[in-house]
Amino acid sequence: MTDDGMAAAQATEEGAAFAASLAQLAQDSGLKALQWRGRSLLPVVQGGMGVGVSAGGLAGTVAGCGAVGTIASVDLRRVHPDLMERTAALEGEGARGAINAANLEALSREIRRARDIAQGRGLVAVNVMRAVGEYPASVRQALESGADALVVGAGLPLDLPELAADHPHVALVPILSDARGTQLVLRRWARRGRKPDAIVIEHPGHAGGHLGAARIEDLHDPRFDFEVVLPQVLEVLREMGLERDVPVIAAGGIRSRDDIARVQALGAAAAQLGTPFAVTRESDAHPHFKQVLAEARPEDIVEFTSVAGLPARAVRTPWLDKYLRLESRLQAGAHAKRHCTMWFDCLAQCGLRDGKADWGQFCIDKVLGHAWLGEVRKGLFFRGAGALPFGEQVRSVAELMQWLLGGIRPAAPTLEVIHAT
Repeated sequence: MTDDGMAAAQATEEGAAFAASLAQLAQDSGLKALQWRGRSLLPVVQGGMGVGVSAGGLAGTVAGCGAVGTIASVDLRRVHPDLMERTAALEGEGARGAINAANLEALSREIRRARDIAQGRGLVAVNVMRAVGEYPASVRQALESGADALVVGAGLPLDLPELAADHPHVALVPILSDARGTQLVLRRWARRGRKPDAIVIEHPGHAGGHLGAARIEDLHDPRFDFEVVLPQVLEVLREMGLERDVPVIAAGGIRSRDDIARVQALGAAAAQLGTPFAVTRESDAHPHFKQVLAEARPEDIVEFTSVAGLPARAVRTPWLDKYLRLESRLQAGAHAKRHCTMWFDCLAQCGLRDGKADWGQFCIDKVLGHAWLGEVRKGLFFRGAGALPFGEQVRSVAELMQWLLGGIRPAAPTLEVIHAT
């Protein structure tokens, strides 16, 4: 065996040993494993975060621990310099097709990357927003490129069984917020002979990014509290005879082993986290992106209406602060545009492009791209509510997993804090 081969074999062996130690840690601390499609996984799901925040590097690392790592499919070409060089300056006729093709190629690359890192451990999922224009194409690409699971939110994925009909071995997971939405999806899917392989129930009062409530005023409605919604969702599953077949994953505000134990006691099989993983070393975003999220105080986190027409939660950075001051004026002048600012129509419906006066009036792809690059003054930095496990420190996925599964805090910082300016 060559030196490279020996090093790879050793890395695989060490990765498997660490994953086994995490499983034992979870068991010793009283957490139940996530039993999913005949596999026993850690009860932790890393949420999908675009643009480029959770690409193959982060998702593969989380999966390699024996958990579920998730690639966010939106505009992944940004992670690949060759694809950006090919498409960044495109305008006019033909731009949309070329940019969308580059994003599908990037998605395929990132799935391969994640699977290479995971080495067969855990599961590699792909998150596709129902609200994006290329939703069907992204779903098909993820299926064809070897994703273990498809997670769909930002709209009800009522047509997902049809899109995935030729790939019955890929797990299908809707992101929902209440029992009514759960019942609707279950009934519609049942007519097509399919049931969800899991359901993510996301609390809009705590999660980051786009949120599963109709209005900002509804985000903190008690009906979304886990103590209320989880028993209701489990009752819906029981009524349909699916309580043993469809694990429920609680998302939003999960920050510790105790939080996971709490939602498991309410009937959830696992917990999904986004922001704590966004600020790990393995997160695919710029260090300044991570520090903006890590340094945000409670008063820095704001709720507003996204250009997708959904409530959203992010850090009040200079760009967002200016936008919010001008929002009413921009909405008053809303009108349909001749073409998308970025030429590829990332959203099926867009407040800015389509002139929807009560929706956001900005180019979301552009400002999320600035954030991914760490451009603090120009970017939109989605973030969940609540303090992070390690405060302002940027830690590794391994350290975060040890904290989440066993309450083990690392003894000293392992990476210098880089303050974003």
